[in-house]
Amino acid sequence: MTEQSFVKKRNPVWNEFSVLVRGNRQDLKMGAVSFIHQFRELTQDLNTAKANNYDPVIIERLNALVSEGNQILYKQHVWPIKQFVNFIWQTFPQKIRLHWKGILASTLLFYGISFFFGILCIFFPDISRELVSPWQLREIERMYDPEGSHYLKPHNITQDADMFGFYILNNITIAFRTFAGGVFAGVGSLFFLCFNAGFLGIIYGHLYNAGYAITFIPFVIAHGSFELTAIVFSAYAGLLLGYRFFITNGLSRTASLKKAGQDAIPIIAGSALMLFIAAVIEAFWSSKHFLPIQLRIGTGIGLWILVLFYFLFAGRKDAVREAGAKGGQNESSL
Repeated sequence: MTEQSFVKKRNPVWNEFSVLVRGNRQDLKMGAVSFIHQFRELTQDLNTAKANNYDPVIIERLNALVSEGNQILYKQHVWPIKQFVNFIWQTFPQKIRLHWKGILASTLLFYGISFFFGILCIFFPDISRELVSPWQLREIERMYDPEGSHYLKPHNITQDADMFGFYILNNITIAFRTFAGGVFAGVGSLFFLCFNAGFLGIIYGHLYNAGYAITFIPFVIAHGSFELTAIVFSAYAGLLLGYRFFITNGLSRTASLKKAGQDAIPIIAGSALMLFIAAVIEAFWSSKHFLPIQLRIGTGIGLWILVLFYFLFAGRKDAVREAGAKGGQNESSL
């Protein structure tokens, strides 16, 4: 049977099965017998397509339908809270470790550029005025001036809540813009990653020369562990989509992007959660300038270590256990 005749003959069944599994639960219950029959046929169609080396798009479509059918057939009911916990404890850190090389490269690029511009502006102060507008530099100086009324005035809970909303909007905007830049073949994500890194370095260098590093570092060190890490992750997720747009590994461009999205979407979702946490810390902790500087810096260092250990070890035992279970299933099937 040719590929064209195969698709023409089987496509109505695939469409019917797709409607069934993606419809409401009541229709699925009523079509339970049809579901079992069609699921068996789809499994056979998938094996046929693979055996005959049909178009990867066909294989990808069948594989997705079989996967959805398999989940309906064997999956037990999972409460949303359990799904959320599984995502935090397993899916997100496992995806990060899966792409550790690319994420490490993005991290080194981000902090390398930031360090370069920071040192450059410390030794050549006039450069910061060439790269950032004087008005913006004055506003930043005012924010971190330890003698300024804005800095010394304590915040009440309402003001903290207002700032939390502002930080959430600002953080999510930066992350989404960085991730969405990936649609331009990854160039946009790379640009925003480098831009944010350079801006951070310039601001630090300028504040260092102004004598305000002693207020800047205690403010950013705690929430920066989540915020800066999430920005790097967002950029990598965008770069991954851009990379898979050109490097398809034999898949169609659509199938390649869909496969990349299976990793990129959990990464950007986890990044959004990290930015939420960063906004909470920034609004309700980082702004508490009256706290001892040793406590604030110590807390910040502790959070950086916590983030590092989370991505190194969270969900690792579960991954090993799943791999062992799959290995045992493969052995038993031989």
